[in-house]
Amino acid sequence: MKIHEYQAKRILAAHGVPVPKGVAVTTAAEAGKAAAELGGKVVVKAQIHAGGRGKGRLVATQARTAAMYRRLEADPAATEGAVVGRRVGGVRLAPSAARAQAEAAKILGKFLVTHQTGPEGKQVQRLLIEEQSAIADEYYAAVLIDSALGTPVMIVSTEGGQAIEEVAERTPEAIVRVPIDPEAGFPAYRGRQLAKQLGMPKPVVMRAGALFAGLYRAFLAADASLAEINPFVVTDDHRVLAVDAKVSIDDNAAFRQPVASLRDKSEENAMEIMAEEAGIGSYVKLDGNIGCMVNGAGLAMATMDTIMLAGGEPANFLDIGTVNRVQLVEDALHIINLDPSVRAILINIFGGMARVDVVAEGLVSAVNKHGIAHPIVARLNGSNVEEGRRIIEASGLEFLLADDLGTAARMAVEAAG
Repeated sequence: MKIHEYQAKRILAAHGVPVPKGVAVTTAAEAGKAAAELGGKVVVKAQIHAGGRGKGRLVATQARTAAMYRRLEADPAATEGAVVGRRVGGVRLAPSAARAQAEAAKILGKFLVTHQTGPEGKQVQRLLIEEQSAIADEYYAAVLIDSALGTPVMIVSTEGGQAIEEVAERTPEAIVRVPIDPEAGFPAYRGRQLAKQLGMPKPVVMRAGALFAGLYRAFLAADASLAEINPFVVTDDHRVLAVDAKVSIDDNAAFRQPVASLRDKSEENAMEIMAEEAGIGSYVKLDGNIGCMVNGAGLAMATMDTIMLAGGEPANFLDIGTVNRVQLVEDALHIINLDPSVRAILINIFGGMARVDVVAEGLVSAVNKHGIAHPIVARLNGSNVEEGRRIIEASGLEFLLADDLGTAARMAVEAAG
């Protein structure tokens, strides 16, 4: 689960990571008031679940986001926004409270397009008004899980303020990776060693060490899959501050995190939320045009691979799980059908504990109730498969039945055109 920058900074601050003073707002008037309370000289920062906000561009309507995204991707140098200058983006400097209010009015309600939002962009509904910092130098720090090592890893770099992927490609020697033993943790003295390794100025080594240690504590406490500060800065007066922050919370730990207060559903895909509320095991929107309904995560991955081998592109990942409820099948097919990019639907059910006849009832009910007109290819096997096929044949509906996955995938790709 992604959260906003201002929420991430609250988590970091609670664990000893120094952050600039800031206030989250939702109106221009609130932005002006917050800026006045912070001394007038502030940064106005769009809050969306995507990076690259400062280099992003704002457009008035969502109808214009795709064109702006194409321009960003095709010619970044001529299109990207900036913090100051003619092409300002989603992060702007304001020298006064009045200017902060004016800048907030220009950002709120608009659609911010960055390299990470995709063509649809993100509507800006919140801002972070934050005090400006006199920056002397910028650094990068993050904690994430290294799946190969099976442990958390602290990643730091002298190249703060840049995408870490670009740094890794261009100057990999500028990145330091430190595996963390979960039993030993990451005490401040290790952070001081790391600060020295980065060549940080002596007056800030102690403070940088404390920041690294606090970042790891926050990572653990938030059950995070990623806790990132890009950049953290050294100021002219030798303070160390996290001026940007990103925290992603592991969905598997949501039951013990304050999800209700952190989650912003307006930033999430509407169909994914519908699937969650319907009790569907897992639904993820993808970019293709063949909708998929499968029981089991491994079988769903294999189904998507087979579609691609047949020359097609899946429109979604949908693991309906061990389904024995007609309504769940009906809801899943309805959600797939709501995707405007879908041109055909592939149902791949291998029923063990799941009953094929129940799936068949759900498919027939969904088509009749929601008027689904897309071609539907069904590969059904397993428990009660004969009864399931009888239900489909008796419905009079034009399902395309296949005996094996390879055939079903080829039929779906052909049906999608």
